[in-house]
Amino acid sequence: MDRVAMTEEAAVVLRRLRVAHGPLMFHQSGGCCDGSSPMCYPAGEFRTGASDVLLGNLAVPGVEEEVPVWMSVSQFEYWRHTHLTIDVVPGRGGGFSLEAPEGVRFLIRSRLLTEEELAAL
Repeated sequence: MDRVAMTEEAAVVLRRLRVAHGPLMFHQSGGCCDGSSPMCYPAGEFRTGASDVLLGNLAVPGVEEEVPVWMSVSQFEYWRHTHLTIDVVPGRGGGFSLEAPEGVRFLIRSRLLTEEELAAL
């Protein structure tokens, strides 16, 4: 059971970003503004630590390494009962996220985990 997934549309953008920027990572903070969207960075550019939770790793078809998805502990407390899907939509997103110049932005779609999924985690 995975806590995080991505749409095929998000995978297409991630493949392009991987070619341009190398290995990637996501971080979802609990802040406002840019923190309300998943931010995509070159792997290691955003420092994670004890105040972050690794939700999972996305296996992007056509990309050698997986893309880790991190979330701040405080945000995870609100979202711990949800399954998250990273999607992409047209429009300008956060200024620091790699997809911003592409004319698209990543976003999170969520649903409650079932009792069976919660038990598996």
